[in-house]
Amino acid sequence: MDKNAQAVQEMQDGNIEEAAKLLNEAIEENPEDDTAFINFGNLLAAVNEEERAAIFYEKAIELNNQAGTAYYGLGNLYYNQDKFQDAILVYQQAVQAGLEQSDVYYMLGMSQFQAGEARRALAPLSRACELSPADAEARFQYGLALAQTEQVELAVPEFEAVLELEPEHADALFNLGVTWAYRGDAEKALEQFEKALEIQPEHALAENGRKQMLKILGNE
Repeated sequence: MDKNAQAVQEMQDGNIEEAAKLLNEAIEENPEDDTAFINFGNLLAAVNEEERAAIFYEKAIELNNQAGTAYYGLGNLYYNQDKFQDAILVYQQAVQAGLEQSDVYYMLGMSQFQAGEARRALAPLSRACELSPADAEARFQYGLALAQTEQVELAVPEFEAVLELEPEHADALFNLGVTWAYRGDAEKALEQFEKALEIQPEHALAENGRKQMLKILGNE
């Protein structure tokens, strides 16, 4: 096992100092090894040293402009700092570099969604779902993006798929209730809001939805 692989194992085991030592040695032995810089960036990001992590990711990209995981790591730093436009650019570079993973498309879509570009977020979120069909959160966010772009009929099966994967996903139940309210079925909307509140009694949006449906139905 080479030092990069050993360092990754040490990180997974929680031995941060030992991982850092191995990565330092790997870089000293081969200063052109972009993988060691990426791994060191990942280590620094994991301990919230984001400024230093960015330096290592950028060095990896300087050594190898097709280092998709370096772009991905840098994108995560930007996303955590709410620099969504910067995140979009580097996630796109990760994809262009051939990093065909659901997490990359998910984070690209989320960055676009957070930047107020819900329609642009649809394609990457859809791709994330294709690559990882059992990822409930990706499906949920894709459903939200569809709903926000007024494609309610397409959002419904996504929220239903989330509930098949995670039956107690209160936010999916709430949003499914919203789709029923949008379609004018107050009874079905009320049913979903009440299910959400059974799971999460403090869900303020579901409680507000429940009250509105009760008024429409003349029960309050």
